[in-house]
Amino acid sequence: MFFMDFYESSNPLELELPGVLNDMSSIEKLVVVRCLRMDKVVPAIRNYVSETLGEYFVEPPLYALETVVDELSYDPSVPIILVLSPGADPNAELDRVAELRGMAQSKLFKLSRGQGQDVPACEMMDTGTKEGHWVFLQNCHLYADFMPRLSRMIEDYSDAAAKERLHRNYRLWLTSLPSDVFPIAILQNGVKLVQEPPKGLKSNLLQSYLSDPVADAEFFNGADTPQVWQKLLFGLCFFHAVVQERRQYGPLGWNRPYEFNDMDRRISVRQLQMLLNENELVPYDALLYLIGECNYGGRVTDDWDRRCLMATLEVYLTPMMLEDDYVFSDDALEYFSPPYGEYESYVTYIQSLPVQQPPTIFGLHENADITKDEREARFLLDATLTTQPRDAPAASSSSTSTSTKDAQKDPKTAVKALAADVLQRLPPLFDVEAIQARYPIDYSQSMNTVLLQEAIRYNRLLAVVRKSLAEVQDAISGKVVMSSELEQVFLSMYDGKVPQLWKKRSYPSLKPFGAYVADLIARLQFLQTWYAEGPPAMFWLSGFFFTQSFLTGVMQNYARKNHIEIDKLVWDFTVETEAAETFTHGPEDGCYVNGLYLEGAGWANGVLTESKPKELFISFPVMKLVPLVPDNAMQCPVYACPCYKTTDRKGVLSTTGHSTNFILTVNLPRDPQQSENHWVLRGTALFTQLEY
Repeated sequence: MFFMDFYESSNPLELELPGVLNDMSSIEKLVVVRCLRMDKVVPAIRNYVSETLGEYFVEPPLYALETVVDELSYDPSVPIILVLSPGADPNAELDRVAELRGMAQSKLFKLSRGQGQDVPACEMMDTGTKEGHWVFLQNCHLYADFMPRLSRMIEDYSDAAAKERLHRNYRLWLTSLPSDVFPIAILQNGVKLVQEPPKGLKSNLLQSYLSDPVADAEFFNGADTPQVWQKLLFGLCFFHAVVQERRQYGPLGWNRPYEFNDMDRRISVRQLQMLLNENELVPYDALLYLIGECNYGGRVTDDWDRRCLMATLEVYLTPMMLEDDYVFSDDALEYFSPPYGEYESYVTYIQSLPVQQPPTIFGLHENADITKDEREARFLLDATLTTQPRDAPAASSSSTSTSTKDAQKDPKTAVKALAADVLQRLPPLFDVEAIQARYPIDYSQSMNTVLLQEAIRYNRLLAVVRKSLAEVQDAISGKVVMSSELEQVFLSMYDGKVPQLWKKRSYPSLKPFGAYVADLIARLQFLQTWYAEGPPAMFWLSGFFFTQSFLTGVMQNYARKNHIEIDKLVWDFTVETEAAETFTHGPEDGCYVNGLYLEGAGWANGVLTESKPKELFISFPVMKLVPLVPDNAMQCPVYACPCYKTTDRKGVLSTTGHSTNFILTVNLPRDPQQSENHWVLRGTALFTQLEY
């Protein structure tokens, strides 16, 4: 009973463990949390560190450039290194500090690193050391050739005699992304600061109102229609905070983590005021295009993210924003369009907002917090795993097929036993010639070609897996040399992860080692059954190596049968109500598919519904896919749902011209009372496989 309460509780860390479990050490209690509530691992670790080492070690230090400048006044030779992070721009902060210290304008030299900039950089540093200027070299990671020379110059300035010749006001500022080309000597001798954008909707929104140009009284009061201007200004700043905060939800927020920053906000705010002053009516379409498609959309490379960006912007740049009772989310009533007033009234309203915001304000379901917290916990545990020595067993944060008994052995014995077990479970390679003989190329049956191509692809992967496992066994036994490639396979298996060598030949997968092997065997069995018994009545969509090939084959069969150009066809989708076991024959046209999972929504009564609490994914019902001419595919209101192979959603274009992850768009029926944008903001998507 306790474990059910622990699992269901919104604050499980406040519950007292029963019996002997309560006598465990603090670190052992973390294991219980890891097993039952992965989403609470990070808060539990934070509590453990606070209790063991003190509150100081869990509170982030305050970021203040002026304090650093004052602390280094005794030694101007020490460089100040600003490590760049997504969404952070130190330029404005440095300009502010330079103004406070009387080092602005002609006393602050700025240079963005790039090809041919080494001579100007050296001249700036030489002048700065003599006349007491600040030198700001940006993006050092982009010019690897100059970094050794810069390191020598900084080392020369550190000499005791050279320090006496340095002007006491001289400072060297460097910015760089984390990079292996940045000299270690500079890192060791310099002061390193990481500026991150404010975390939390409240902090982000407050920064927008306390920064230029919004904080400038002349600009804030400079619109011809002040009420409309200030209302839409608040909406735009709120939008800026939302698109940044969606990043913390990983693929559920954005397929790719975009670096929206203050420059996007500044240019958008100025354009908003300009367009309002130049037009009698609010040009909403122009604003949506300039701000959504150009300013913010210019950073967006994924079409589905662009759809989400525009859906988000439409919540805040709308005529409803001018109404005082306009609430941004029905599930978060404290977030609304504040009444028209003075600048201070907006700041006061922002300061009254809660520190922790619900995911519903971003358009996401409450379950999104669980997804976010579990993702953060796995990242932390996987990072911790990399610090462990390889001379003692270590457990992966993900499930593995290594038994408890094997984990107690030394690494070599455990990996050798694991390799032998996997080799014993793997089937032999497919007989390609037998498949060609039984399923010859047929103009009217493209599925024959699909089966053959799938067998060839899986054979390539299976050959690599078998060869590497056998070689790892031989290397452990001392029969062959343990090469760097085999060592990587060995370490990956020991950590419960799929070796990189396999991934190069594999279909996309985020599964840990044990789940990956089980999934691979199931895929091979699916093809073997197809070969032995003929095309199945229902196709397991998750089992295909190259899913687009199968879908093209189905559409090609229909096009050839009905003498229709394949380019004129689209998919028509029907979600079936019967269980998968009841389908014994395939449809006359098209195909039945199963094996899909739905995230960001539930399914009931033939339409999308809200997810149930703690139900992150659901197994989606059987679908019937039929190619049709568009005029014959009229439907009820639908949501254009993207279907991906893996839950990380992002992919790249392969040599075939298809994405390595995105498969197709599935039109799912929705309740007419809910707009399509509702499910867009929910991040609703289908997947052929999960992470476990």
